[in-house]
Formats: sequence, C-alpha cells, structure tokens
Amino acid sequence: MKFIPYKNIIPLITLLLVSVLLSCQNRTPKENVVVGTAEMEKHNDLKEILANNKLVVLAENSATSYFIYKGQKMGLEYEILKEFAEDIGVKLEIQVVKDLDEIIDKLNDGEGDLISCNYTVTKERRRLIDFSSPFMRTSQVLIQRKPEDWRSRRKRDWKKDLITEPDQLSRKKIHVWKNSSYYERMLNLQDELGDTIYLEGLDGDVIPEDVIEMVSKGFIDYTVTDKNVALINQRFYPNIDASLELSVKQKIAFGVRKTSPLLRKRLNAWLDDFMKTSTYSYIKHKYLNMSSFSNKAKQEYSSISGGEISRFDDDIKRVSEKYGWDWRLLAALIYQESKFKTNSESWAGAYGLMQFMPGTGPTYGVYPSSPPSVQIEGGMEKITKNYNQWESIPDSIQRVKFTLGTYNAGLGHILDAQRLAVKYGKDPLIWDENVELMIKNLSNPKYYHDEVCYYGYLRGSETFNYVRSIFIRYKEYKTAFPA
Repeated sequence: MKFIPYKNIIPLITLLLVSVLLSCQNRTPKENVVVGTAEMEKHNDLKEILANNKLVVLAENSATSYFIYKGQKMGLEYEILKEFAEDIGVKLEIQVVKDLDEIIDKLNDGEGDLISCNYTVTKERRRLIDFSSPFMRTSQVLIQRKPEDWRSRRKRDWKKDLITEPDQLSRKKIHVWKNSSYYERMLNLQDELGDTIYLEGLDGDVIPEDVIEMVSKGFIDYTVTDKNVALINQRFYPNIDASLELSVKQKIAFGVRKTSPLLRKRLNAWLDDFMKTSTYSYIKHKYLNMSSFSNKAKQEYSSISGGEISRFDDDIKRVSEKYGWDWRLLAALIYQESKFKTNSESWAGAYGLMQFMPGTGPTYGVYPSSPPSVQIEGGMEKITKNYNQWESIPDSIQRVKFTLGTYNAGLGHILDAQRLAVKYGKDPLIWDENVELMIKNLSNPKYYHDEVCYYGYLRGSETFNYVRSIFIRYKEYKTAFPA
C-alpha cells in the first residue's frame, strides 16, 4: 500500500519521467519505511549510535522481552533498555525478530545494536557475539501439565503424578528450541543419565512462550524454559507445573556485536550501577510478581495475543485504505496524539483521538463529542491536506515527515524552517538532519527573529521528537503487527 494518495499518482509518475531524482517517488511504504541495514552503519558502535540518536534492539515478541499493549511498549527487558537509552540520550527502537535462529546473523549484519530475548550466555554464542554483564540469573525448569483433576485434589497427591526427578525424563519426548541453551542442557542430561531423552528440536520462529501454551493445551507433554519465563506464564496457564529445576542458575544478558566494544563497556558500567537501584528492583517485581502487568501480554490488543493495536483498528484500517496510507502509520500518529483515549485533552485545549484544536476541528467536522470514526476520518482528511501542501518534496518518505511536522506545528513554521535550512546550507527538501534541525532551532531567538522567519517562536524540540517518535513507533508496529 502506498503512502501517496491515489489522486496524486499520475502527477508523480510524470515527475518520475522528468527527473531521475524523483525515482524514489514510485516506491511503496514497505520499501520506503522499513527498518533495515540501509538506515544504519553496518558496524555501529557507541559513537555511531550517539550520532544517529537511536539504539536499535533486536527483540522477541514476548512478555519477558518486549510486547505492545494498547499501543504502549512494554516488557521487562524493554524497560531496562529504555532506561539505558535515556541515560545515553538516544531514542530506543525495537526490531521484532520473528525467527530467533536468525537473530545473531541480524546483529552481526548491522540490523540492530543489541539482542534482547531472554538470552542465556553460552560458550557457543560467545564464539559469535559478546554479551553484556548479566542482568539476571535463572535456572532451567521442566514445563509439564498438571493432572486434569488437580484443582479437586491436594497438591501433595497430584504432585505424585508428575515428574519430580531428572532421571524420570528417560524415554520421554521433550520439545525445545533446537538452537537454545535448553537443547544443550538436555543433551548433557542424556549423558549424565546414560539413557535416551527423545528431543524434538523446534525452529526459532516458535518462541518458548508458545511452546508453554502447547503443553498447557495438551498438544505436547514437556518443554524446558527459564524459570523467570515460567513464572510469568504460570499466570496465563495455571495448569502447568514448573517446579523441577534442571540446571544451575545461568546468566541472562544482552547480546552485543564483537565490533561494538565501546557500547558493551558503556552498557556494562551502566548495568552495574542500575542494578543497585530501586527502579531496577521495581521493573523485576512488576513483571515477575505483579500479575496486573504481566497479564497484559495475553490480553486483547496485545502484540502477543493477536494483530490488533487498539479498539479503533477497524476504523483506522478503513480510513487508511480510503486515503491510501498504511494503517499502522496512522495508528502510530494517533497513539502519539492521544494514546487512543477519546476524551484526551491537552493543556492547549486540543481534543480527541486526533487532538484537533477548537478552531480547527469544526473545519473537518470534528467536535469533542464526535464519535471515534468521525475523529479519525477528519484527522486523515487534514493529514491528506497537509500532504498535498508538500508536492515540492520529491522523496515520498521525506514528504510524509514534512506532513507530520505540519500536522503538529502548522505549515508556517515548517516553511520558516525550510528558509532557515537554505540560509544555513541545509537541504530544504530533506527533513532528516536538515529541516528538522532548523525546526529545533525555532525555540532560539537567534533563529525565530531571523528576517527569513515570518511565524516566530515554536517549541521546536516537540515537533522534532514528534516526527521521530511516530516513525520509530511505526517501524515497531510493522514488525509486531504484520500486514
């Protein structure tokens, strides 16, 4: 699906024939707005991360690592890394990896800066990548199903029906991720027992939490996972037992590319201090002990449970298709504006899902009492108007960013920033690292009093962060909620 409204396709094709410069106009959003190696240096270390103002993390879609609930990013490891990103002054960007068998290759190919997937430190993995200091230690446990009548029996009675010692795993079939520390442990346990354990190796696109669900529903009998993962999932599946430990406590850490020693050093120093704080203790407690947080992972509008971001998805998809936009981009904008709260009102009086100002909303048929479908339709109409005001921008991605900037700050301020860009040797047709920098300067009297500026002061950092935040969230929505 294209960003470009359908009525503008013919003029753009004409421009394409006129100039090679406009060739990117014919791309689709999938080609233009995708997180990948083209957007970052292949061997980023701390210097490049700081310069790019973003830390890209390769994560799994799980309650332990990272998930999205009602548009909000959550997860134990995500919250730890969010604190780290804030400490070094960069944006945190999440790239969900569907197949964990590929995650090390993706890290070494430069598609991310860190691995975050409840990753156990092993000798084999250390051969390929480095690790941060461990932020958690946990043992491996057997996941098995309680007897069907466990609720009506005493625990000491139904416990007798379960495997309670490792040697009872002889001749049992266990399903585990083949490229995991669990699989390695089961191979070692076979040698220790001097007997066969029938191991069914699973591919990396089946995460441990999915396999736990298979045990709970009776599709398979046994799997192995880390105790911290089991603790979280026992809240979702009370009929599983995870009391049998199969290993000593092992280190859980973030994966780091071997060519990023400065990032590893900075992360380790920060972890050493952070793990002594009450913030770290609360994050662990929140996800491991407070069901009100961890349960969100399996509730409606969670990226783990299904493909819906919010209760407004149907309207967002309908309106996006009508105007030729990617629905996840519109969803990212709405979250930025209102966090999907229909009664949201800003300090300046902006209201509703799309945060219309009182003087602007009626122009698009949107009032504080308008139903969500009307608010979204009116917002998309305004976005389309702003998009059409930027026909001079040849690149479609840059044009969308000018559009978002205009939606937030108004056309006049963006035109001021363009004129400043020309004056200070920046490209007025490129948002990234050009016009956006001049936008930030519009809160400085030296710039907004410049003779080329007609619209005065703007809280420029707000618009700068507004556009960047929407695009980061859009990329994350794309990986967490595939079309």
